[in-house]
Amino acid sequence: MATRLFGSQTSLREANRANLLSSIHKFGAMTQVELAEVTSLSTATVSTLVHQLVDEGQLETKSTIRNGRRATLVRLAHNQGLGIGLWIAQRELKLAVVDFAKSIIAEHMLPLPLGHKADTTLERAIQLINETMTNIDADPGEIAGIGVALAAPVAIGNHMIAIPGVMPGWDGFDIVSPLSATFNTPVYVDNDANYAAYCESRMGAAIGKRDFVYISTNDNVGAGIVAGGEIMHGVTGLAGEIGHIQVDPLGAICSCGNRGCLNTIVAENRLVQLLSVTHGNMTMDDLVAQANNGDPGCRRIIADTAVRIGQVAADLCISIDPEVVVVGGKLAMAGEVFTQPFNEALQRLLFPDAVMPITVLSSPHPSDNCALGGALAAIGHAIRNSIAA
Repeated sequence: MATRLFGSQTSLREANRANLLSSIHKFGAMTQVELAEVTSLSTATVSTLVHQLVDEGQLETKSTIRNGRRATLVRLAHNQGLGIGLWIAQRELKLAVVDFAKSIIAEHMLPLPLGHKADTTLERAIQLINETMTNIDADPGEIAGIGVALAAPVAIGNHMIAIPGVMPGWDGFDIVSPLSATFNTPVYVDNDANYAAYCESRMGAAIGKRDFVYISTNDNVGAGIVAGGEIMHGVTGLAGEIGHIQVDPLGAICSCGNRGCLNTIVAENRLVQLLSVTHGNMTMDDLVAQANNGDPGCRRIIADTAVRIGQVAADLCISIDPEVVVVGGKLAMAGEVFTQPFNEALQRLLFPDAVMPITVLSSPHPSDNCALGGALAAIGHAIRNSIAA
């Protein structure tokens, strides 16, 4: 009886800790009174938990003024500095703030119109960073670097869009200078699949793996290749652009100018169009949500798409021989509806008598690993620069 009671108290305490940390992560720095209101915990419980988490290095406190009275402000600990990650996709902007201990301090998302322009989107990104820093009670001087993940091929030489037309309105646009000038910090730009792979290697499914492939399944398909523990960019930065591998010589014209690329087969507009008669207007988010709710038509579309992506991924794996394949992105959020046919298509086309089969893993951060990877990469650069200095 005593053991059962102790176990219940321990579980309750852990649940309260998780509730408190989640609330600060979601809403930013708050006073202990505000935390009690948000979490529905007593002020005494909040005070006890805050003291414990401060001792553990997970929280920090400082004195502040609320409504003319002195109060204690509580925030997530900022270990050594902060990395900012931005993911600029076709329809959304995501931000992630990570500290040097790989703790996620804040995350935010803003919807973007299709065909959004570079200058206005970057202005919104700068505003979002400033608002987020205020919310978490952090000074811009704490920013160690900014990593920008683009849903497009990025040239390794100038950090701009490498293939004209893939992101209309962004061709030749200097992403680095406005951010660097505003926040007086280094800015790094890379393809989103590469930064997602970086995230998986540091705090995801591929921790400890030196040779693996990450497959991104968002509006466009891409791959991040990690070889010997480092992201493989190739000579120009176009390594891993499997979305531009031809799968149908007579297919539609791709944004890159070629015909029948994989992206033309698995693009959001084509997938939802296949269901327009029976399901009306949909987005890829709707497609995945309804598949997860058991809709047979949506499940069929995602399974067929997984097969096509798996077939191309198999060619990549035969070429570079990775240890594991990690899948993430919107389509992968359909779970086994995607991963099972993907894995079957992949294994069917690999060497039948291989010494070790390639394991397929699901990302624990399928929707935000691009932004997280950008933040982690910025921190990685800061660490390397400090060591070199």
